[in-house]
Amino acid sequence: ILDEIMRYHREQLPKTMREIPLSELRALAAVVPPAVDFAAAIRLYGVSIIAECKKASPSKGLLVPEYDPVQLATTYTRAGARAISVLTDGRHFQGSLEHLRDVKEALSDLDPIIIGKSDPRLKIGLPVLRKDFIFHPYQVYEARVAGADAVLLIAAVLGPNDMKELLALTHQLGMNALIEVHTAEEVERVLPLNPRLIGVNNRNLQTFVVDFDNTARLRQLIPADVLVVGESGIQTLDDVRQMKAIGVDAVLVGETFVKSKDLFKTVQSFVKAGI
Repeated sequence: ILDEIMRYHREQLPKTMREIPLSELRALAAVVPPAVDFAAAIRLYGVSIIAECKKASPSKGLLVPEYDPVQLATTYTRAGARAISVLTDGRHFQGSLEHLRDVKEALSDLDPIIIGKSDPRLKIGLPVLRKDFIFHPYQVYEARVAGADAVLLIAAVLGPNDMKELLALTHQLGMNALIEVHTAEEVERVLPLNPRLIGVNNRNLQTFVVDFDNTARLRQLIPADVLVVGESGIQTLDDVRQMKAIGVDAVLVGETFVKSKDLFKTVQSFVKAGI
């Protein structure tokens, strides 16, 4: 699935670049409001909840028939999430950059709701992550112009030079990058780049089986000063507590939230489980 997704994106990007030249994106990126510090937002006490706006997936199909990313993000914020992830892949997840832009605009009018403690650092605001299959600098500029404060970089699809270039660009634009890994080899490959955030995908990309033990093993390989995010397969409060015991700083939750019958209550309970 991952190979097919990347093949599609590599074919489509030149068409997008013809419509809006890179030079135009660079100019726009220079005048947008500064990015909110994604790393600072999830570095707070306990396990931070990164709540995802997700309409569909390649394996599960349509998850939310009446998808409203702004309503989702607003509820996430009011329930205590510390960051929002927005899937912008159109073909496989039915997302778009417009969804991210709309979410960012809506969040700029909201104050984060904090459960459990008061912390002056929370005044930084709620950052938004562009979750997509990024392999080219154009996509990073695209994300910044749309309002993204961070981008996802997947080690499984990026060579060392590409990863280094894209990570440097995100920092140059005042953003953060969440570098996703699945194996010990990938951890060893990205650590020399001095990443601020590493996301460990609990789902095996070959078998799609969720394995928290893999996250525990990889967590031990990552220095304490690097923030670690647990991704995929987090469905229950016990899963959040298990991630906390493993020593992650945040968890990214999508499908469990968007399919919830009482979204506010579900998100709030996950937030409290992480404290």
